[in-house]
Amino acid sequence: MRRMNTFAVAATIALGVLAGFASSVRAQVTVFEGARLIVGDGRAPIENATLVVDGTKIVQAGPAASVRAPGGATRVNLAGKTVMPMILDTHVHLSQTRDAIIRDLKQRAYYGIGAAQSMGTNKFDVLPIRNETIPGAARFLAAGRGITRPEPGRDNTPYWINTEAEGRAAVRELAAQKVDIVKIWVDDRNGMYPKLTPALYGAIIDEAHKNGLRVTAHIFTLDDAKGLLRANVDAFAHSVRDRDVDDEFMTLVKQHPNLVVNPNLPDRGKKTDVSWLRASLPAAEFQKVEEENTDDPKAQTAHGIQARNLAKLNAAGVKIVVGTDGNTPWAPHVEMEDMALAGMTPMQVIVASTKNAAEFMRLTDTGTLEAGKSADFIVLDANPLDNIANTRRISSVYLRGAPVSRAGRP
Repeated sequence: MRRMNTFAVAATIALGVLAGFASSVRAQVTVFEGARLIVGDGRAPIENATLVVDGTKIVQAGPAASVRAPGGATRVNLAGKTVMPMILDTHVHLSQTRDAIIRDLKQRAYYGIGAAQSMGTNKFDVLPIRNETIPGAARFLAAGRGITRPEPGRDNTPYWINTEAEGRAAVRELAAQKVDIVKIWVDDRNGMYPKLTPALYGAIIDEAHKNGLRVTAHIFTLDDAKGLLRANVDAFAHSVRDRDVDDEFMTLVKQHPNLVVNPNLPDRGKKTDVSWLRASLPAAEFQKVEEENTDDPKAQTAHGIQARNLAKLNAAGVKIVVGTDGNTPWAPHVEMEDMALAGMTPMQVIVASTKNAAEFMRLTDTGTLEAGKSADFIVLDANPLDNIANTRRISSVYLRGAPVSRAGRP
């Protein structure tokens, strides 16, 4: 009899523990209901969708009728909202120190940017940040030190090389640091410096490929773009900027079906509405943005060249990704509108900033809103498929399943 009572007590305790465990599991599950869901892979949006998040991961995503939400989960009503993946910026130049980089990454999360890839202007001491999960901060990827010819007076973080041997040695050191990509500059900076020659960048690309690394190139001229394609470059960190691309270039592009292009469009040269930034910037900083927001015919000409080139590349089916250069945390929203004005559809722009960018950055657990992916998404007050500028109308941001604080300024 005593044994039976002991067993009964043990069973009761076990059931209590299991019940507590089940309650704990349910407490980690959040069900987001009623929103329009943009998956990020180009498929039509899902109206009245349900997104189930367990901890940091998405476990279900689809029409409300096909999703079975667990009992006891926290429910969030998003009726009238649109949900899309967080934006990924493939080309930035973040700060130099650990604390400053973390600040940059937190500012990006505030604006719905889930990852940022710093392109060639970071020393190796900050690379370990890539392996850290920092609450409220976007992910950090980096090319480490880029490669260029000597540029006295400019940042000397990149390798300054003059020989093929120096270029190959730089790549081997980058490979040892496990950088995410190799960045090269092929630009004479308006005639101020010698630029990487075909022999030099050819050796760099060859050595990178031997070491399992890809190469992305900062370019300016059409001739350099053609030479880099002949040398099997993997990506362009800018599109052609000196003139409209020609048939020879487009033929070379088609011979490189895995090419990735970050158009990195320049300032449009037209005064635009920047009032959406007012609440997130100190008054003095907003005033500076407003002062720089002017009509500039010369800038309009430069933008026109690059916008036409983007339209041709996009029409040819080239994989386009979003990247903004510099260190402005909200810049992807501006770039995305410019890409749409150049002729890309809002859906194409969203794919460029989510799925395509994730694939380019080799981030396998983000970029789309599907089961098994990281719960990285933006809740918007308006539909970006109606107007891509609606990506700025942010209601809330969730990074790895946790809400990003948007109280006050980033």
